[in-house]
Amino acid sequence: MKILIAYDGSDNANTGIDGLQRAGLPPQDVEALVVTVAEVWLPPPGDDDLDDTFPFKVPAGLKLARERAARIVGQAEELAERGSKRVRQIFPQWNVSHEATSGSPAFEVLNRARDWQPELVVVGSHGHTALGRFVLGSVSQKVLTEAHTSVRVARETTGTGASAHRIIVAIDGSPGSHAAVRAVAARSWPPGSEVRVVVAQDLMKAFPVSLLSPSANEFEDDANADERAQAEAMVAEASKELREGLDDKSVTVSSTIDAGDPKQVIVRLAEEFGADCIFTGATGFSNRMERYVLGSVSAAIAARAHCSVEVVRAG
Repeated sequence: MKILIAYDGSDNANTGIDGLQRAGLPPQDVEALVVTVAEVWLPPPGDDDLDDTFPFKVPAGLKLARERAARIVGQAEELAERGSKRVRQIFPQWNVSHEATSGSPAFEVLNRARDWQPELVVVGSHGHTALGRFVLGSVSQKVLTEAHTSVRVARETTGTGASAHRIIVAIDGSPGSHAAVRAVAARSWPPGSEVRVVVAQDLMKAFPVSLLSPSANEFEDDANADERAQAEAMVAEASKELREGLDDKSVTVSSTIDAGDPKQVIVRLAEEFGADCIFTGATGFSNRMERYVLGSVSAAIAARAHCSVEVVRAG
């Protein structure tokens, strides 16, 4: 497994690394790359790098700007090394490397992810240093929406799972949600952990004028009943796949179906459950259930949740 960790030295970035202990990741056979981006653009070469063909005189302040940029990049290299040491302390058997670059944090993280092709990119939900600002809606949001791989938006655990872990899997019957189920089933969760499959059913509501029409009410009831049956079938299928796929059979699998806007329902259920993380698909569709389109439900969950969120892309 390959994991790219975006690290800017902030408390949130450290939380992102520490939270990987509760992500069900394997203790070995993992290659991790810690990337720090210095939010600075390097000036043109210094005087000593120019030849007689350079078309104009180098401004006096250019050397100072170049030195300042070099210092910031040096700080980024130190931060990247610090982040990689933190990862090694937690996962001593991982193969951990680090690197620093300069430019736009979101662009550079996305570019490195495209080149290196990890299975998972880890970003903090927000943060701020002189080297970049990982703010959901800014860098983290851009990485979340534009990455071609799964993305974990990391937050400090506030759940009640103690040594065991509590995981929410939000599904809607789409390929994206199937990928989320497979991702959870493939992880290694400690004994006593709990996985809860959640469907948020956005029920049909009759337009007020149609309340006077018995046929309209009957149509609404039938449609909602059909969706309930679909939701129950999805939950049963996902729960079965999880029970069969999880290595530790002491991990319990439960489920719930709740009515309402998925953007709110899933976040609320996760908080009530004391979840360590929510797994959801990056894209998806279902008949009338709220669509899991990144930028809509998945992004809203990542922005609002009290816990970490993994948005899983089908590979």
